[in-house]
Amino acid sequence: MLRVESGQAAVELVAAVPALIVAALISLQLLAAGYAMTLADGAAEAGALALAGGGSAAEAAREALPGWAEDNVSVTVAGDEVIVHLRPPSPFGAIADHLSVTSIAGARSAE
Repeated sequence: MLRVESGQAAVELVAAVPALIVAALISLQLLAAGYAMTLADGAAEAGALALAGGGSAAEAAREALPGWAEDNVSVTVAGDEVIVHLRPPSPFGAIADHLSVTSIAGARSAE
């Protein structure tokens, strides 16, 4: 006897959509963390260049970042090093805290 399996694809789709959404959100969050690392590297380098030139390292590092990072960054100058700690954008704050990135750049004066 043949069984009628109409609607099977709809059931599978309903079951698969949440898994696909979760996978997409995880992927986007990891991409955001990678992007934050690239931005933190650039900001630390900008700060180190400013420090080597006698300027404000913290100000230069903050200016090298886009507007969304303004509230998510901390810049520390310790001796001849500029340390940038950046929290990536995320709809989930606890996850962003665990994916925070830190970049360190050193500066030497031209003397």
